[in-house]
Amino acid sequence: MTVVGVVAYVLLGTGALLALTRLALGPSLLDRVVATDTLLVIISAGLAVHAALEQDPTVIPVLVVVSLLAFVGSVSIARYVGGMPQQSEHADASDGGALPAAEQEVGR
Repeated sequence: MTVVGVVAYVLLGTGALLALTRLALGPSLLDRVVATDTLLVIISAGLAVHAALEQDPTVIPVLVVVSLLAFVGSVSIARYVGGMPQQSEHADASDGGALPAAEQEVGR
């Protein structure tokens, strides 16, 4: 294995560990979604590096499947999150979620 291969695999491994850390610690759903998408991109890059260094074209279909999985998963989560109702910072349980008077005037 060449020095370039070792450096590429070390960088991809480091990125994967950082993405796994964000996946485990991410405080919100979107943090975890971005970490998962990043991890799938790193896996795709690792497969591409392996295919290039080993000159092995049999990995290419797996690379295409992982890339499509990452794309479809990201779009699906984006559509799911986009359809969720948003929580307003000003909404309070006591006023039933009504907007303050200043924001109601702007909305007219």
